[in-house]
Amino acid sequence: QIAVCDRESDAHFRSRVHAMNRMPIALWALTLASFGIGTTELVPMGLLPSIAEDLKVSLFAAGLLITGYALGVVIGVPLVSIIFSRISRKNLLLLLVGGFAIGNLLCAWAPNYTVLMIARVICAFMHGTFFGESYVVAVKLAPTNKQTSALALVAAGLTLSTVLGAPLGTYLGLAYNWRMPFYVIAGIGVIAFVAIALLVPSMKQEQVASLRKQVGVLRRPQVVLALMMTVFGIGGVFTVLTYITPMLEQITRVASRDVSVILLIYGIGTLVGNIVGAKLADRWLIPTLLGALIVLAVVLSSLTFIIHNPIATIITFFIWGGSAFASIPPLQMHILEKASDAPQFVSGLNVAAFNMGNALGAFLGGIVIENPSLHLSALPWVAALVTFIGVFLTLVSLRIDKKL
Repeated sequence: QIAVCDRESDAHFRSRVHAMNRMPIALWALTLASFGIGTTELVPMGLLPSIAEDLKVSLFAAGLLITGYALGVVIGVPLVSIIFSRISRKNLLLLLVGGFAIGNLLCAWAPNYTVLMIARVICAFMHGTFFGESYVVAVKLAPTNKQTSALALVAAGLTLSTVLGAPLGTYLGLAYNWRMPFYVIAGIGVIAFVAIALLVPSMKQEQVASLRKQVGVLRRPQVVLALMMTVFGIGGVFTVLTYITPMLEQITRVASRDVSVILLIYGIGTLVGNIVGAKLADRWLIPTLLGALIVLAVVLSSLTFIIHNPIATIITFFIWGGSAFASIPPLQMHILEKASDAPQFVSGLNVAAFNMGNALGAFLGGIVIENPSLHLSALPWVAALVTFIGVFLTLVSLRIDKKL
């Protein structure tokens, strides 16, 4: 009876969306929350030198704030999803967004590096499950032929965090201090909390499959491949992006005040890439994914030579952002197709895989800059190698699909 009621509820939501012939306004509340959460993850990247100087730690240690956040997402996804599996979707979203706002306040108040790391991990625990839940809600509310576009709309908040959040956070951090962006993000969290409470309809959790059945999807080679595609496809991005401020300042010779402008160019590229990638993926899922990853790997390779030229770097950053975020909607839709019987679980896992790629990239980048025989200029080709692994795994997945 629960399953029948849930199907009827889902049908009601979809029929209402068809009647309106547009995306429901509730998705915009989720987009706002994803903007805040995405900004929380990215904003330290433009402020690593300031954080390191204020807290008296090394640049590598400051970079571990990115790695720690990403690992917190990986650990938090299964824990939070299982602990709160019986809570209604709306209440769970409210719990996650509220916890995220509190975590950001703790970041702003952190008196030392240890407290800041703990506060970052608290935010990270909210991150993964939020996106897992919000993606499932987006698919349920969207018309059948616009489900990838609905995913892209929610993910657009993450994209806008790159376009506006990270550059503005960098600007605020440099103009005032590195704590100021976290106060602003906490305020965004409060607004998102109210918007979700008012706009997102109540949706019961489906009769949740047993933990054994959910984990059982990991026995499927295509599901594991999809997760690894996310890890390595995105890992290359963060190998460079984590340390982009010192790269631009030391190699490209860009003034600190101009770093936020270049990050804005990168962010505009992510916005365009997210929209184009979603539209193409609605018709050609795997080809879109494969094409985006190939372009991404080539662009990262080219940064090795282009990073010395400011104009060429700006153009390349736009293409880099576009190819990186064109891959995100098809990656998310691909894994939902491969594990449609456990959508919430695998959505969260894919977000965790994204952040595992983030952690992998930040850690590899840190190793590179700490190695005396290497330098910041070595980051792009290391990043390209990581992304090419993602390309290879996508080709393997495509070959398996053809055999089935």
